[in-house]
Amino acid sequence: MTTATQDATQRTDQEPEMTTTAAPTGNLEITVSRAELLRELTAAQSVVERKTTIPILSNFLFEAAAGDGEPGKLTITATDLDQSVRTSCAAKVKKSGACTIPARKLYDYIKLLPEGDISIKLMDNHWVQIRAGRSNTKMVGMARANFPMVAEFPDSGAFKISAASLKNMISKTIFAISNEESRYTLNGALLVLKAESMAMVATDGHRLAHVEKLGEVLEGVSGEKKTLIPRKALSELLSLLNSSDVETLDFADDEQTLFFRVGGRVLTSRKLTGQFPNYEAVLPRDNNKFVIVRSEDLMGSIQRVAQFADERSGAIKIRLEQNELKLSSSSTDAGESEDTIETPYNYDPLVVGFNSQYLIDFLKAIGTQGEVRLEFKDAQSAGQMRPEDGNEDVKYRYILMPMRI
Repeated sequence: MTTATQDATQRTDQEPEMTTTAAPTGNLEITVSRAELLRELTAAQSVVERKTTIPILSNFLFEAAAGDGEPGKLTITATDLDQSVRTSCAAKVKKSGACTIPARKLYDYIKLLPEGDISIKLMDNHWVQIRAGRSNTKMVGMARANFPMVAEFPDSGAFKISAASLKNMISKTIFAISNEESRYTLNGALLVLKAESMAMVATDGHRLAHVEKLGEVLEGVSGEKKTLIPRKALSELLSLLNSSDVETLDFADDEQTLFFRVGGRVLTSRKLTGQFPNYEAVLPRDNNKFVIVRSEDLMGSIQRVAQFADERSGAIKIRLEQNELKLSSSSTDAGESEDTIETPYNYDPLVVGFNSQYLIDFLKAIGTQGEVRLEFKDAQSAGQMRPEDGNEDVKYRYILMPMRI
């Protein structure tokens, strides 16, 4: 047994969630439409690791089965051991079977082929022949037995979630997830499902994004169901949702694995374990000084002033005075800059510092149409930002810790 095979086998042994029914064996031989194959390879290829110490993980698993009196099907699986995507397309199956094919090389090659049918055949020693028109190519695969087993979507216990709502919630929180691997429980977003609402929250310790969708009827949810979803899985889920027109997706989990079924594609992910912080304790209660400005104006001012902020901290200063908001920055290397926005403000003057990139991330998430509300208590307390859009069904808030400047 090679070292790579031992590695893959050992990882598989350690991870009971990676189990499935036995795959078909035999010398796979199929014909498939290039357009359909490319569409599904595109959906699966982003899971494949570019650089991996376990060579089999650089491959797609192809499994072909001819149904009893039904059209044949090609199932494609990609995994990096933390998450996997399984998808399928119609195929004329001459011989059922399974093989693995180098993912990146296959994907790049299929993109270059003209439209039409492609025939794929497993040869001796795991070589795979690919014929299309006048092109004839053989690729070096690996033994199907080396490919890690991937968990099947559970038969029961799944919830139906609105695709549009989930997509919106991911895009409004994913940027606030921590990049520090040492902060393990902050490497994902918390999904909170209730009978008539759903929410998502993410934080990196410096900022927190929280979005709640009210009036979202979720059958089968009693009380509150909290699930921590890793950043990588959220990113993959977002791209599956963006490339699909389904109205709902199925969500299920067991002790170790999360399952998302988007149309005919299934994403599985290892669960993040651990306790997500008590985020409700940090939501500001008495930020009674506020100002409302056009999102576009604020974005422009921040981007200009940030050019002259300290490169390491990115800090800019917000000064609120009678009917105006001033943004400023300075650094010994770049110089200094100030922008003023006229807006109603009738509270005590306030000066507070924030990371400019954190402000920009939020404004990108809400878009530059409409207005944004900035709420403050004092220079030492967290600030809160919210879109001033009058949408009562979706409540979105962004909490930012101040910086000393």
